[in-house]
Amino acid sequence: MAVVKVIEILSESSNGWEGAVQEAVSEASKTIDNIQSVYLENLQAIVENDKIVNYRVNCKISFVVK
Repeated sequence: MAVVKVIEILSESSNGWEGAVQEAVSEASKTIDNIQSVYLENLQAIVENDKIVNYRVNCKISFVVK
């Protein structure tokens, strides 16, 4: 039986929500092995001068504990 842990990460990118999710996974993978999935809980866009300038996501990342 595997033990799975879930952590919550907030991430931001100017390249869309996919970019923000990739940034979260890239940062988490620097210290965490065996990432299995990402669950997106909240999406937010920051607007300045009628243009979206940043995309934010609240990610729950699950990974297998050794």
